[in-house]
Amino acid sequence: MKKNLGITDRIIRIIISAIVAVLYFNHTITGTLGILLIAAAGILFITSLVSFCPLYALLGIKSCPVKSEN
Repeated sequence: MKKNLGITDRIIRIIISAIVAVLYFNHTITGTLGILLIAAAGILFITSLVSFCPLYALLGIKSCPVKSEN
């Protein structure tokens, strides 16, 4: 897997997943919506750890800087 997430994208994903986790465990979001959001937060967190997003790969998006080959 080639990395396709830049550092800014990774930080944003971690912050969003942390916010959703706090809201879920404080019972601010509950029920089916809470379960769906905590699952999405888990996916965001995992993709930020491995620096690879399958959806970005499908769409051909890269938010990481391009290395020049000399």
